[in-house]
Amino acid sequence: MALFRRRKQARPAGRDRAADRADLDHLENFVRTRQGVEAFIEPRTTVTETTVILIADDGEWTRRRVDGPEGARRFAHRLAIPIYDVRLMGYPQRMRDYNERRKRRPDQH
Repeated sequence: MALFRRRKQARPAGRDRAADRADLDHLENFVRTRQGVEAFIEPRTTVTETTVILIADDGEWTRRRVDGPEGARRFAHRLAIPIYDVRLMGYPQRMRDYNERRKRRPDQH
C-alpha cells in the first residue's frame, strides 16, 4: 500500500555526486584521441551535477559529470589541458559550428 512507503531522502544541497570511473575513463579517452582539447566547467544546476565539457579543435565535444569544480580542475591539470569556466568564457564558436554541421548532415557522424 502506497500510504506506508517511505520517501527517498533527498541528498544534501550543495554536494556534488562523485563521478563514476566510467565517466573519467570516457573523458580521458576523448583527450587521448582528439587534438587541441580544452575543458570547460559547467556549474551545478537544479537538475544536473557539475559537469565538464571537453571540446576538441574541430568542435567535437563530450560532457560528463565530475566531482565538482575542483574535481574538474584536478582532471584538467592531470591531463595537462586548459580549463575554463563556461560562465565566464562561454562556449567556443567551433563547438557551435560543429553542432550546426551535424544538424545539416546527421548521417556523417
